[in-house]
Amino acid sequence: MFAIRLINLIENHADRLSEGLLFKLQASPQCNELVAKVPAEELRRRTYEIYRNLDDWLLTKTEAEIEERYVGLGIRRARQGVPFSALLWAIGATKEYLWEYLQREGLMDAPLELFSELELVHCLDRFFDRVSYFAAMGYQCARLGDIESPARIHAVARR
Repeated sequence: MFAIRLINLIENHADRLSEGLLFKLQASPQCNELVAKVPAEELRRRTYEIYRNLDDWLLTKTEAEIEERYVGLGIRRARQGVPFSALLWAIGATKEYLWEYLQREGLMDAPLELFSELELVHCLDRFFDRVSYFAAMGYQCARLGDIESPARIHAVARR
């Protein structure tokens, strides 16, 4: 019952969520190139689709349907010149913004034991998002022949 209530809340507030996420992406230095190369309306529409149809994405879409949609998105972003690391950061930010929204709405006020378990899952999820992002940064820099130091790699990603 709790999960259904969460999904309904997310789907019913998809417009507000997608708008707020767009502001978050625009303020994120890791997404500078993404927001410069992808029209804001396209970003808003993509995130709205995720939030508005979350029930479908989680419960009814097949792996093949998800693959088709997101392979296509990866190809589109590559053609738009968006660095892979920025794409990964935006995906992580989409999840993070949803988590923040649920906390603001007081929906993470579950019993302490359950909340602690959810918090652990969230921390693990955020950690692996960061791992993916920084590995992608290193990969991009290596492909460009620009691997002088971790500080340099980080500066390259923030361009």
